[in-house]
Amino acid sequence: MGAAMVHVLFSRWRAIVALPVAALIGVPVVLAVRAPAEAGPPAQAAEAGPPAPAPAAVAPEAAGSHARHGGAPLTPRTARQVAFHDTMRRLWTDHVLWTRLAIADFAGGSPRFDATAARLLRNQADIGDAVKPYYGRARGARMTALLREHIVIAVELLQAAKAGDAAAVAAIRARWNANANDIADFLAAANPRWWRQAALRAAMRTHLDQTLTEATHELTGDFTAGVADYEEIQAHILAMADLLSSGIIRQFPHRFR
Repeated sequence: MGAAMVHVLFSRWRAIVALPVAALIGVPVVLAVRAPAEAGPPAQAAEAGPPAPAPAAVAPEAAGSHARHGGAPLTPRTARQVAFHDTMRRLWTDHVLWTRLAIADFAGGSPRFDATAARLLRNQADIGDAVKPYYGRARGARMTALLREHIVIAVELLQAAKAGDAAAVAAIRARWNANANDIADFLAAANPRWWRQAALRAAMRTHLDQTLTEATHELTGDFTAGVADYEEIQAHILAMADLLSSGIIRQFPHRFR
């Protein structure tokens, strides 16, 4: 995606930077209110499969997240498994890291913002490219499109919050949640045996909630809370990355010998 498109997607954020912190105090009220829980589909029955190897040691936060996602991570053993496991962790860490940097640059009016935003958008293509060898070009491109939509809707959400338009915020938040469900459903359809739809939807909802909390703290100058937010975000995204890499390795074992 070129620099011109990056500017179009993110220029609407800049108007908020010029506001004093006091003018942003209303933003957390709009952004950080959790949307009502959606009635998700019933949990799919677990399919019979080979017994999973003992999971790798993970941080307590990540371990709990894995339990919520509905499956223990696979311990990578072969060189190909380790390489793919590490690649997925790097890509999804990039996703939350560049998001955090974009929020911080935006909040501080940094001239780095456009470059940071461009790198954040490139990460969505990197993730889509990572699944193409297993699910094909079309599905990889679809993954990229869904993740880019995830970012664009976030921009609209901040714009509506800045304008104090509560009705628009509610409508946009619903679209953001729907996009998160689309991402989860896309993945579950690609690998229904190892990726449960309900678990993926819950994981994506947590990702949205954590990102909104982080953005709220950064915009209002509560930087200590923002740092603590990122610690939780990183633990959660690493658990998601392990869930995804484990699912692909289990679905295509012959590719990782």
